Amino acid sequence: MKVALYARYSSDSQRDASIEDQLRLCRDYAARQDWSVVDSYTDRAVSGASLLRPGIQELMQDAQRGKFCIILAEAMDRLSRDQEDIAGLFKRMKFAGVRIITLSEGDVTQLHVGLKGTMNALFLQDLADKTRRGLRGRVEAGKSGGGLCYGYDVVRQFDASGEAVRGQRTVNANEAAIVRRVFREYADGKAPRAIALDLNAEGVAGPLGGAWGPSTIHGNRDRGTGFLNNEMYIGRLIWNRLRYLKDPETGKRVSRLNPESEWIVKDVPELRIVEPELWEAAKARQATTTWSQKTRGEGVHPLNSLKRPRHLFTAMTRCGCCGGGFSMISKTLLGCSTARNKGTCDNRMTIRRDVLEKSVLNGLRTRLMDPALFKEFCDEFTREVNRVRMERGADLAAMRAELPRVDRELDKAIQAILDGVPGAKLKDKIGRLEARKEELTALLADAPQPPPLLHPNMAVIYRERIEALYENLQKEDASMEAVERLRALVSRIKLIPQDGELAIFLEGDLAAILNFSSNRKGAAAHPDHDVLQSFIEQDTLVAGARKYRFPHSLQAAL
Repeated sequence: MKVALYARYSSDSQRDASIEDQLRLCRDYAARQDWSVVDSYTDRAVSGASLLRPGIQELMQDAQRGKFCIILAEAMDRLSRDQEDIAGLFKRMKFAGVRIITLSEGDVTQLHVGLKGTMNALFLQDLADKTRRGLRGRVEAGKSGGGLCYGYDVVRQFDASGEAVRGQRTVNANEAAIVRRVFREYADGKAPRAIALDLNAEGVAGPLGGAWGPSTIHGNRDRGTGFLNNEMYIGRLIWNRLRYLKDPETGKRVSRLNPESEWIVKDVPELRIVEPELWEAAKARQATTTWSQKTRGEGVHPLNSLKRPRHLFTAMTRCGCCGGGFSMISKTLLGCSTARNKGTCDNRMTIRRDVLEKSVLNGLRTRLMDPALFKEFCDEFTREVNRVRMERGADLAAMRAELPRVDRELDKAIQAILDGVPGAKLKDKIGRLEARKEELTALLADAPQPPPLLHPNMAVIYRERIEALYENLQKEDASMEAVERLRALVSRIKLIPQDGELAIFLEGDLAAILNFSSNRKGAAAHPDHDVLQSFIEQDTLVAGARKYRFPHSLQAAL
């Protein structure tokens, strides 16, 4: 039996050796069962509340490829603590014919998934509640509730029993001088971008050691982010202004503003850096130059009259030197935002927006999907899909052959009981046979029909549809749907200085292009998405002087 091991620990404070301890116990168990360990997968200091972990993702991909037939872990909560994720993992592994076995629960079944999944979810919620309760108690005592903002140092102290006293902060004199300088210059009329440029030019390290930017200074008034909105600088500690939720689609945390009645506010005059007069002067100027959610839309704020036009490739254009965005620096010109806002990039070249859009549109029509290159890709992809399907077909054939054998064994067991053999002796065997029959029946019933492959003339079809879309965009009343469909085909546009001008490198989203060429409007991937993903992550196809990389996109130099 081929088995794969999985181990995880979730906190930076845990020992890295925890991984090795888990793997050692699993190897010992596999050796006692005479199983062959083919590989091991790990995730270090990663929460089990999401499956967006490199180790578990690689494990799932290899399971789909039939690399092993058993996953062995210390406990179910090592695989995931989320109810939805553990149920989905169990379902996918069952479909792939892979058993999940843990040292704590044994052979994992639907019962384990239901009960343990619920228990693990309750554990996460209970842990979150206890953590928040502890943080609130610390804030009520006038200490930090977590995190360290610019201008302060952590004070490391221990109580009489040797336990660390957390939440103590003290003013960092050097950084405090920078904070006061930022407030003073802003109150005197200097723009946040100019302040950031000067600090970067002087080599002053920004928060977390990075470069200074305008948003670092002006932040968001409602959320209390940025230098100008951090009330800690006037000796006022605010906790629970924001709450954080995990997006179930992406696994990323997103913030939500709490009602002001739920905020915990404490005065900490010993941590004041900015005097009230300077704070009020800066806030007075801020009220005339930035907007707040409370005043926006009332027709009284000077920025309410500004409408920022949405161009064809807004937010998709990046600087090839620093990776920063290219934004409008005048009515017609695009330039590197990092070079102008932070001064840490040397790319000061510009390009007209209409020239960029025309070049990208022409590239989509004539360069991005070369028929000869795409035909080569289709041929390789077809061979890979056929190979995987043959392997899957062999598995299905084996299951179809096993089903009648299970039926015959059940008939023999029942006949043995009729012939006088005590039923107690055959009870376990009959239970195993019936469970296996039910599993085989379910797997065969859910076996998908072979989906269509990529059409070898898809590149030609793509060009015809792009041409129609391009003509639609030339009309004055071009629909927003046409704009959005075109934007969906482009993943990134890079502008790189070459020979005194900006060279344009266009990257197209392969999955979106395949869907577009197949006339599918949804974002669903190709039916053979798992094979496609595995295949494109390995291959690089070259046509002439242009390299088309398929791992995440198609590329073309315009």
